[in-house]
Amino acid sequence: MRFKAHESFFIRKGWLYKGLRNIKEQPELFSSKNINPSDVLGIGTNMVRSLRYWLQVTGLTNEVLSGGRHQEFTDLANIIWEHDRYMEEMGTLWLLHYKLASNSEDATAWYYFFNEFTMKEFSKDDFVEMVDLYAQINGSETARSSLEGDFDCLMNTYVSRIKSNPEKVHPENNIDCPIGELNLVDIVDKKKKIYRKTAPKKGTLNPLIVLAVIVDQANINESGTEIKINTILTDKNNAGKIFSLDVIVLTEMLYDLQKLGYIKVNRTAGLDVIKLNDGLTFDGVVKAYYESLSQ
Repeated sequence: MRFKAHESFFIRKGWLYKGLRNIKEQPELFSSKNINPSDVLGIGTNMVRSLRYWLQVTGLTNEVLSGGRHQEFTDLANIIWEHDRYMEEMGTLWLLHYKLASNSEDATAWYYFFNEFTMKEFSKDDFVEMVDLYAQINGSETARSSLEGDFDCLMNTYVSRIKSNPEKVHPENNIDCPIGELNLVDIVDKKKKIYRKTAPKKGTLNPLIVLAVIVDQANINESGTEIKINTILTDKNNAGKIFSLDVIVLTEMLYDLQKLGYIKVNRTAGLDVIKLNDGLTFDGVVKAYYESLSQ
């Protein structure tokens, strides 16, 4: 479990691209004594540590120790770099969100929020008390201030700052996290600071992104090619939890994937299962998503 590793900075627009571009040129960017990453990246020391963290927990880089500590692109990063290096496509943002929200080890508050936290409407205190209990049950003692810092960063990831703090943020200085475009969290009461989880708006989540997650989880869990729809809906780190989907929206997307020829849906005799085509991989489906954009 890991809390408040972000140095209180949420992901800024352009950060991940800037990080990848410079890592591609200098893989030892964050570790070499001969490189000052603050000078290279044009951001402060704490922001450098934050960016290093965000690149890793969004599934874009791995830190490799052999042959001298350095950063490597993941397979996902290579695909994104080829097709959407500025990370402007909604599908790219959904993929980054998936990697972040499924990372229980290094982004525990994000994982907990989407997979374990069941309150639809909540305050900061609600979340902090519940995630603190979760951490304790799992043998982790964490300072309340760290959990509060994670909540603030979590909300800044998904909620526009001008929406949550209109009196403190000037429109011209409103630097939001790009993942906030997914609209997975809204603010219900600005005065009382009450928030609400929200489902994706129609048309913003491509079915191929949902399929990528289903395939990835099937491979991780070695669950085979026949999967219960309820598993996809309710299992931790699967599409239902990660994307806040209800059974109606999920079922519509599964039928869309059937029309595209990737899966077969079987709802006869109460089975409610899907059958994945043989040979599907996470990377392969992600590539198919990007290729579909130009068709």
